[in-house]
Amino acid sequence: MAINKLNILHIIADYTPGDLAVAEIISAIAHDLPEQWQWHFTSTQSFDTLGTGFCVGQIALHEEPLRAQKTMIYANCAPRLDQGVEKRKDNEGEGLFLGVLKNGIRIVAVNSRYSLSFIRDELAELWRVEVPRSGSQFRSRDSFPPIVGQVARGDLSFPRTRLSNPMEVIPEAPKGVIAYRDSFGNMKTTYRSGDKELAELKEGQEIYLEIGNKQHPAIVATGSFHVRQGYIAFAPGSSGHRNRFWEIFKRGDSAWKAFGQPNTGVPVKMFRI
Repeated sequence: MAINKLNILHIIADYTPGDLAVAEIISAIAHDLPEQWQWHFTSTQSFDTLGTGFCVGQIALHEEPLRAQKTMIYANCAPRLDQGVEKRKDNEGEGLFLGVLKNGIRIVAVNSRYSLSFIRDELAELWRVEVPRSGSQFRSRDSFPPIVGQVARGDLSFPRTRLSNPMEVIPEAPKGVIAYRDSFGNMKTTYRSGDKELAELKEGQEIYLEIGNKQHPAIVATGSFHVRQGYIAFAPGSSGHRNRFWEIFKRGDSAWKAFGQPNTGVPVKMFRI
């Protein structure tokens, strides 16, 4: 018997689940999305382009057995910080981009700071979509859904400009910082297996981690359950695919709370005991 394959649109945005804004965005997208597509919403913290980019990278770069037959991403975290602190004329915001990855996945995203940083090296094509950058403070409802629907249908006839060098408009993700915090209070960092900062760490070694103004001892481990209850582990986590990002766990509790609830982007420093 043939398996009914799903097409999934991942919506990644800095709106709280259950917020009216989410309902309005999904309603607008549903108007233009082809019938065979379903969607899933992933929430990030308000104005958190680093966390948004981390989620985009994790979902977009899954190997084939871990993703739908057709996967597409629509990411929108638009703090309107690309022009400094001055007031915005007519609600002008960051530009909308279409990216095509080497694995074929298409991403429609507002190019705000780090929102595309975790996939920049995997881009086969990057296009600037010619949509109004002003006129609405709720562009994710009023301007972007028709583009998302067209891309899902394979219709790329909308006005767009191909960029010859994506690296010029997408910055690298910062090194050695908190990138994402999950619902358990585990903190995913931008340290990756193979980074020179981690080269001398040994399994079972006790170190100090400093985040902001908080320091705690931690055990270098191979996973979160390789330390005793109540201890903090620093170990390769579940994100990053073949090159794992390292995470900070507190077994049975929240590492995020233990370190004073730091924001993404805060550096993580290591000291030997």
